[in-house]
Amino acid sequence: MNVRNLLGEQAKKYDRKTAIVFKGEAVSFSQLSINVLQLANALKQLGVAKGDKVAIYLPNCPAYVYSYLASFCLGAVVVPLDYMLKGDELVSCLGHSESKILIARPKEDVSLADIKKASVTLQKILIVSEGAEALDEGMVRYADAVNQAGSDVPETEVHSDDPALIMYTSGTTGHPKGIRLNYKHLDGSPQAMEHFVDLTDKDVKLAPIPLSHIGGFIYIQNCLVFGITLVLMDRFNPIEFLKNIQQYKVTCFHIVPAMYIALLSMKNLEKFDLSSLRWVVVFGAPSSPEIMQRFKTYCPNAQLLNGWGMTETCPPNTVTPLGSTNIASVGKTAPNCKIRIVGDDGQELPAGAIGEIVISGWVVMDCYYKDPEATAAVKRDGWLYTGDLGKFDAEGYLYIVGRKKEMIKVGGQIVYAPEVEAAFYKHEGVAEVAVIGVPDKLRGEAVKAFIVPKEGIGLSADEFRYFAKEHLANFKVPQSVELRKSLPKNRTGKVDKEQLREEILA
Repeated sequence: MNVRNLLGEQAKKYDRKTAIVFKGEAVSFSQLSINVLQLANALKQLGVAKGDKVAIYLPNCPAYVYSYLASFCLGAVVVPLDYMLKGDELVSCLGHSESKILIARPKEDVSLADIKKASVTLQKILIVSEGAEALDEGMVRYADAVNQAGSDVPETEVHSDDPALIMYTSGTTGHPKGIRLNYKHLDGSPQAMEHFVDLTDKDVKLAPIPLSHIGGFIYIQNCLVFGITLVLMDRFNPIEFLKNIQQYKVTCFHIVPAMYIALLSMKNLEKFDLSSLRWVVVFGAPSSPEIMQRFKTYCPNAQLLNGWGMTETCPPNTVTPLGSTNIASVGKTAPNCKIRIVGDDGQELPAGAIGEIVISGWVVMDCYYKDPEATAAVKRDGWLYTGDLGKFDAEGYLYIVGRKKEMIKVGGQIVYAPEVEAAFYKHEGVAEVAVIGVPDKLRGEAVKAFIVPKEGIGLSADEFRYFAKEHLANFKVPQSVELRKSLPKNRTGKVDKEQLREEILA
């Protein structure tokens, strides 16, 4: 993808049409182009050249969008970092990626001065702040740098196999895993979207997903490629999300299951006008059809779509076809990739059989950056081994069963955590549930469920367990059920099952 050319074309085509709305402020396509090119010039003046790494450490805001696109205009490599990362994690990712510039907003619990001192390759930090606080050495105020730069940026020759992104799946200080994608990969998601849905420049999409995440980045691609209006939220808040739909007549969005659950927990959900929605997508984890059907009652004009993909494979790689009501499936395969279900021996399995999902095609990542061993472990014989378990039906619809690590072996029998969770979601008193395997001396592992009951539901853990017995084989029924007020979440809104496991083991 040539972002510089596309940006110019869309600025001419849409001119004063709104590209981004953020906290009530609108940015037109022509202004988007100017802002991006000014930042590109500012970065160039700071020494950024083709192939250099530009890291971004911001909450969702227009500057995040500009930072992505300006870096691409220079042929640089963007390193988007989760704004929830702490100091040591930032230093780890910045060092691993060899980032030259960091575009950041100050945080009380993170010392950017210490980050600068600890990061050998980091030359400058571009500070995005409305304040006039004194800056440490090596720091430049974003507004000053941009205001002093022009919008005439010489074109950089970018090849399809040039690296464009390093997206980190983990902020661990021990061994960060960076997924490297190239400039050709930037076409992957828009191509899939064009195949599966009917996005036009009349659409308005609402983006609550962190822009550091591939799901958030897709919103930026949608805006630039299809000319949609992007309503950007700094973070997900159920009430604000619903208000935005009503105020801006939002037509579509894609969010994770936990966000739908949060919306459904709202007491006055029926008071919001969601009639403008024409399709909504759930992605990011196995989801319950019951949850989606409940949400459907509040937006009768919207089609429910389910999708699947990974950062490593330029998602979405499967989506429910428009017109289909098979929401239990994650849909059919995009034309820019191939998907198979294989057994432990790597051989393809027939329809209906559960195995590991493997994917091939140009949408598969280049590598895990500077980690040939991890790359070789998942890229084998032209296929990426995803770690997800699934099955195809006779009509080519893919169903996600869960992650390999979500297989619970109870006395030699296999239990899939999402299947147990889906059974609990049939109970109208369940707001949220997470299922994990815990050590058991007698059976090797046992099933444990964590349930957040809906407000006003006075059922006991045993009563929820009895309900599960009506819907599951005995060996799948949780040995224990723990009631909680909430479940731990990661930055993208998914339930953090690793934290639950650590709590149990501790």
